[in-house]
This record gives sequence, structure tokens and C-alpha cells, in this order.
Amino acid sequence: MDMNITECYFKFHGMISREEADQLLSVAEGSYLIRESQRQPGTYTLALRFGSQTRNFRLYYDGKHFVGEKRFESIHDLVTDGLITLYIETKAAEYISKMTINPIYEHIGYTTLNREPAHKKHMPTLRDEHDGKESTGEDEVAEKRLTSLVRRATLKENEHVPKYEKVHNFKVHTFRGPHWCEYCANFMWGLIAQGVKCADCGLNVHKQCSKMVPNDCKPDLKHVKKVYSCDLTTLVKAHFTKRPMVVDMCIREIESRGLNSEGLYRVSGFSDLIEDVKMAFDRDGEKADISVNMYEDINIITGALKLYFRDLPIPLITYDAYPKFIESAKTTDPDEQLEILHEALKLLPPAHCETLRYLMAHLKRVTLHEKENLMSAENLGIVFGPTLMRAPELDAMAALNDIRYQRLVVEMLIKNEDILF
Repeated sequence: MDMNITECYFKFHGMISREEADQLLSVAEGSYLIRESQRQPGTYTLALRFGSQTRNFRLYYDGKHFVGEKRFESIHDLVTDGLITLYIETKAAEYISKMTINPIYEHIGYTTLNREPAHKKHMPTLRDEHDGKESTGEDEVAEKRLTSLVRRATLKENEHVPKYEKVHNFKVHTFRGPHWCEYCANFMWGLIAQGVKCADCGLNVHKQCSKMVPNDCKPDLKHVKKVYSCDLTTLVKAHFTKRPMVVDMCIREIESRGLNSEGLYRVSGFSDLIEDVKMAFDRDGEKADISVNMYEDINIITGALKLYFRDLPIPLITYDAYPKFIESAKTTDPDEQLEILHEALKLLPPAHCETLRYLMAHLKRVTLHEKENLMSAENLGIVFGPTLMRAPELDAMAALNDIRYQRLVVEMLIKNEDILF
């Protein structure tokens, strides 16, 4: 630190007092210097003249210079940005405090630009009339019965994509050229890091405005560039699906040709080929080819599905819901177990709950072929327990102790799939 200060800061003035610094800087607004603290040798202060007074800021260095959140390549850039911020905050304080009172967001901003695409499919409308022709009583009864069956089937498998709520994934961002906030429509000032940008949908707002934006992130595929290791809710919203396409496509493939395969999900496929499937999904999305022509061994597909769940940044059974699920496994009374599991499921985000429901229904069907594949609910619990659940910030020993409860959770979910979901 000493070498960086003495060699790089031509305005470094050594160990001087606040009073001496104030006297040196009184000559001009915007002048600045670096001094070493007399009370704490080895620490440094940026003294800056603004508003006819000297302001002192503790100065840090970690490869870049900073006094707050923003980091700068040079002290000159730090001071320039600081002067801009101080000027805006001083001269426009009242204006800034009113910026979020009448936002344009709900009227002409982000929500208008991010409507659901017009080509999105909707559930077919069913008519009760026979194209305007008179119907006999028998025809009407048959029509109503058919309509009811079709409607029920349609609702079950092709219902509207749920309105999954999602928070914005804001990251501090440096905008090139003049930029305006998409929440309040006011200018985003500063030399660098003028605001934040949602990494999933591209929304640009002031940092203070980001606290006012509702949880209505609509991820855009141009920002969401991968399938694996992507937040589950982000992925389904970006693709306008109820569940991740990886889950749907892998399960369809497994059920079409692998339910009788011995050791299904327990037997591992070649890791290189599983990695190929992962890259295919990341590259091609729902157009990825995972057919028997590409991957004859069904264990490659089961491996790719398990890898998807392991790679999730937030597990399918989320960290927030984890303790409640574990509590259900530690309970000995069967009725109480189901009650706690039911409460635990309510803690999951909608996209996670829907995906878990679909997966458990599939695993239940796997157990119906147990004579051929030798995979019971208990065996599947051993495989999927640590795949779907990860202990939140526990020490290694506690996490190890939880493995048996993770297995029991999945086993209970499979066995009681029809009741719980």
C-alpha cells in the first residue's frame, strides 16, 4: 500500500493533520490530496474541497481505489465521480427525494416493453354448439361429456403458464454515454457505476429506484444465455414454460424407452457424454437432440437430468424450505409427517413446486416398474435426496447427518405423490 501511495499519488502529502490539509486545499474548489492518518499510521484519507469546506474520506485500495462501493482505476476518476455526486446531492437533494414518487414504470416503461409475446399459445376454446345446428338430447349429453373430458385433460396438461413472481437480478453497472432510469425516467449521473442493471431482463434503474421495482422480472433469452446453472424461475420465465425444458425433455425420453432399465438413475452414464448433453441444452435449448439416435444409453439422459438439479444455484428444495422438509423426515407419526410436508411444499416458489410435482409423479411411475428396474421409492430417495436438497450453511458433520433425512424426504414425496400434489 505504501509503495502504491508514494509512487502513484502525486498529491500525496504524508502524515499531516486535518487542519494542515484544510489550509492547503482552501485555495480552490475541487482540489484534493492524500494524507496518512496521524491517529492510525498506515491508513490513508482523501481530503477533498467542496462547498467551501474540506471533506475527509477513508481511502482504501484492493487493486482499485475506493471510499464506498464504487472502485476506480485512478484517484483522479474517483475524485471526478465524487464531485459529480456531491454536486447532484447538494444542488438537487429535494428533486432526488421526489424522483420515485411518480414513476413512469407502470405506465410507459418496462411493463409496456415486456409484454408476453403475441405468438404465445393459449388454451383452446371449446364450444357447446354444433356450428349453430340443432342438437338432439343424446347429442347434447355426449357433447357435454366429451367437452368435460377434453377440458379436464387440457387443464391438466396444457394449462396457462403460471404467473411466477421473480425478483430482478440487479448488478451494479457502468453505462456508456447519457442514460436515464427506466423506473423514474430521471438522468443517471456519475462517471462509473451510475446505476444497476438486471442481469436477467436488462432493466436499467437507479440503485435507490431498484428498491421500489416490483418482483416482475421477465427474463429475456438474450440475457439468459445458458440452461444449466441458471436459476430455475429465471429459466422458465425466459422460455415461457411451467417447468425447465430439461426436465420435461429428459423425463419424456426416459419414460419412452427406459422405465424397464435395470438400475435406472442408480447406474451412472459416461461423464463425457453427460457433459455433451449439458452443452447441447445450453447451446440449443429445447432443440437439443437427446434421442436414442444420439445417446443410446438411457443412463446418459438420467445422468443429465440429475446433473441439471445438482447444478441449480438454488436447489429444487430451496434453502428456505429445507428445515421444514427435514423436520418432516424426523417426525415419526405418519399423519404428522404428511401435514409437515404439506406445509413445507407451500414454502417453495411456484416454479420449484411445479417442477418437484412433475418429477415426483415421474419417479412414482418409475417405481411401478420396480420388478424390472429394481428401483423402489427407497432406492430413488438415496439417489435424489442429496441431488434435490442441500443443507444451508451447515458444517460438514451436520450436512452428513442430514443425508439420511434427505433420502426419507424424497421417499415420502414419491410414496405420497398423489396426496401431496
